[in-house]
Amino acid sequence: MASPAADDYLKTVYAHTEWQDAPITPSVLAAKLGIAPSSVTEMVKKLAAAGLVSHVPYGAVRLTEAGTARALAMVRRHRLVETWLVQEFGYGWDEVHDEAEVLEHTISDRLLEGIDARLGRPRFDPHGDAIPDADGRIEREPFVLLADAPVGHTGRVLRVDDRDPELLRALEPLGLAVASTVTVTASGVEIDGTQTALPDEAAQVVWLSA
Repeated sequence: MASPAADDYLKTVYAHTEWQDAPITPSVLAAKLGIAPSSVTEMVKKLAAAGLVSHVPYGAVRLTEAGTARALAMVRRHRLVETWLVQEFGYGWDEVHDEAEVLEHTISDRLLEGIDARLGRPRFDPHGDAIPDADGRIEREPFVLLADAPVGHTGRVLRVDDRDPELLRALEPLGLAVASTVTVTASGVEIDGTQTALPDEAAQVVWLSA
């Protein structure tokens, strides 16, 4: 079942549980993809028939082993393209998501390998998401969502969600970036030792080392 649409579904299911444990439901999948629930239901049935997901009516959608392998291959493409655009073409971290959504379906495996080699086999993309290697292996250390981190917790920024470009643009001048050191205080956060007021939404899109 080779199609860009199927790949987008698998990648979205994978990404949903990458940084939290709650499985994805068809309604949430529809919202994330911006597609009518009826269309999602039909595609999930096709993916299940192809052995790529498991699903029972009104229940969660989960990747099978084959589905996970294919999802990781697409995640690798997306995140390598994002990294390539930032490092080689000067894109900002707020500009690469939509470009990568298009390019990930069009570049050849040979070009993807060339990009990976050219970039020095990066392990993380510009937003801190881990890049699977060619065999689908992925590295990730223990993490905590900023919203769940207790006062006094200090950690490195591991990841910033990339789906809101406007929020990314707001965070950059505040000094919040991947690898910044953040300490949760009673009145907000310190970033690399400087007390900083973050937008309210930031607590739900920033992950720190545990």
